[in-house]
Amino acid sequence: MRKTKRSTAFLKTLAGLCLVLGIVQSHSLLAQSLDIPSKKWGVSFGNSKDFTGLRFNFRDSRVQRINGVNFTLWIPRKDNKDAVITGLSLGLIPGGGNVRGIQLGVLGAAAEKNLTGINIGGLGVGAGDNLTGINIGGLGLGAGENVTGISFGGAGVGAGEDLVGISFGGGGVGAGEDLVGIGIGGLGVGAGDNATGLFVGGLGVGVGTNLKGLAIGGLGVGCGEDFTGIALGGLGVGCGENFTGIAIAGLGAGAGERLTGLVLCGLAAGAPEVRGLVVGGIGVGGENLKGVFVGGAMIRVERGGRLTGLAVSSFNHIRGTLSGLSIGIVNYAWKLEKGVQIGVVNIVRDNPKGLKVLPVFNASF
Repeated sequence: MRKTKRSTAFLKTLAGLCLVLGIVQSHSLLAQSLDIPSKKWGVSFGNSKDFTGLRFNFRDSRVQRINGVNFTLWIPRKDNKDAVITGLSLGLIPGGGNVRGIQLGVLGAAAEKNLTGINIGGLGVGAGDNLTGINIGGLGLGAGENVTGISFGGAGVGAGEDLVGISFGGGGVGAGEDLVGIGIGGLGVGAGDNATGLFVGGLGVGVGTNLKGLAIGGLGVGCGEDFTGIALGGLGVGCGENFTGIAIAGLGAGAGERLTGLVLCGLAAGAPEVRGLVVGGIGVGGENLKGVFVGGAMIRVERGGRLTGLAVSSFNHIRGTLSGLSIGIVNYAWKLEKGVQIGVVNIVRDNPKGLKVLPVFNASF
């Protein structure tokens, strides 16, 4: 009963305040606001334009500068884009041009230009230019340019340009340009240009240019150019140019130019140039391989290529030069250069007649 009475009293107080603000707003032609004790500071009821202190208004319009506690019941008018609000802003959707301090909105918090500080909106938080600080949007949050700080969006977090800091998005996290820091998205994480940091995407992590750090994707991890770091992909890991680091993929890993480091994948790994320790459930392939390579079915080197190091698989198919050791059921190489084959059948196309195919062992003669 006490809680019910308190709730009823609160609602009556709020309704009364709204009525007062509405009356003051409706008489704006006669007086913009009721200010006590001064037009510049104290307590203000109505649409005061330049005020410091405790301010109550129904709807802001053509405000210049407010410092202190600013309670605005309704969404600011479109002519309020140049307002500079500093302090504590409260209401359904408090906003202005540049808003700084603590913003608490029942529905949301917004700024036409920059929103800086602690920004919390029941549905969302947004800024036309930059959003900076601790940002929490029930559904989502975003900015036309940059988002910096700690950000949480129930559906997602997004920035038109750079996203810097720690970001959690129930649906996803994304930046139009660069993503720096920690990004965790229920569905995915992405950046139009570069990403540096720790990223986890329920489905995947994707970057348009370069990706550096630790990336984990439920389905896969990929970038348009270079990857440096550790990548874990449920299905695959790939990049358009060079991969350097550790890759673990359920199916496969690949790079458009060079794959370097420790690579473990369920099916196959490949790139024109592969260096390091690479293990593929089925096999490993490329033009130039240097390191240790293990494949369940095949290690394959393209015509005219070279394998330097150790190859272990059922069929080591080196259509170029072997410089090292090849161990398998069948070993094939066009040429051995300080190389040795060990297996059931060992074939060296460049050896003299009678020594091209040998059991157990073959070398350069």
